Amino acid sequence: MTKYFTEEASVEAVNGRMAANIDPRAREVMTLLVKHLHAFIKEAQISQQEWESVVGFLTETGKICSQERQEFILLSDTLGVSMLVDAINNRRQPGATENTVLGPFHVAGAPGRAMGECITLDGKGESCLFEGTVVDLDGHPIEGAIIDVWSDNAEGFYDVQQPDIQPKWNNRGTFVTGADGRYSFVGIKPVSYPIPDDGPVGQMLKYLGRHPYRPAHMHYIVMATGFQKVVTHTFVGDDSYLSSDAVFGVKATLIAPYQRVVDGDTEWRSPFNFVLNLLVSTRN
Repeated sequence: MTKYFTEEASVEAVNGRMAANIDPRAREVMTLLVKHLHAFIKEAQISQQEWESVVGFLTETGKICSQERQEFILLSDTLGVSMLVDAINNRRQPGATENTVLGPFHVAGAPGRAMGECITLDGKGESCLFEGTVVDLDGHPIEGAIIDVWSDNAEGFYDVQQPDIQPKWNNRGTFVTGADGRYSFVGIKPVSYPIPDDGPVGQMLKYLGRHPYRPAHMHYIVMATGFQKVVTHTFVGDDSYLSSDAVFGVKATLIAPYQRVVDGDTEWRSPFNFVLNLLVSTRN
């Protein structure tokens, strides 16, 4: 063990202070964290003033956090860390529907609705029929799959952001597939919106020349017995923010068609099939 701290032996000095009987996973993670953090500081030659700025940024990030707002999650999202952790922990076979970030606006317990029912309660926005099939990797329909859906409203806000303006459960609902594996519901064509950018993370984005917008999307959680749960979005195919999503949530396979409907009951139609992977470990 290195006895004293030096610039050259900084990693060995810090990691050498860990006790012998700590949790092995904690040792592994902290050893790597110290190794890469010290390597970054050495490579970037961080100045004292820069480090004080980092500490100040993290302090302000903590101050703005509340039960309604988690600025550290926002920081993780905008640095691509949330998506990276999600990708590592949700590897699937080719052809299975890909995951993306859950987002902060999911609410458990959304009401169950009949297939084809409308989830938009405020009557605003451009109506859209969402439909498709939940199948396994061999294309067989999955009966009893639970589909939990939610989206923003026509102004780009979720109901929980506007409890005094929007009806409770606006643009939310859960559906259960029958023997044919099909699902359908009526919502609205989602709109793009900015993530909260009035705090430290917003200041960081502005400093880096980045915008705070997310491309328009519909959220889904799809669950079925014996299959991996899918937490994902489908993205509006012509959205201008697809290639610059502030939280890096877009994947090519999740870009869905939104087709203008002529002489139909809705203004738009968005077909998308969900392909579920069997519930097996996918971590290497």
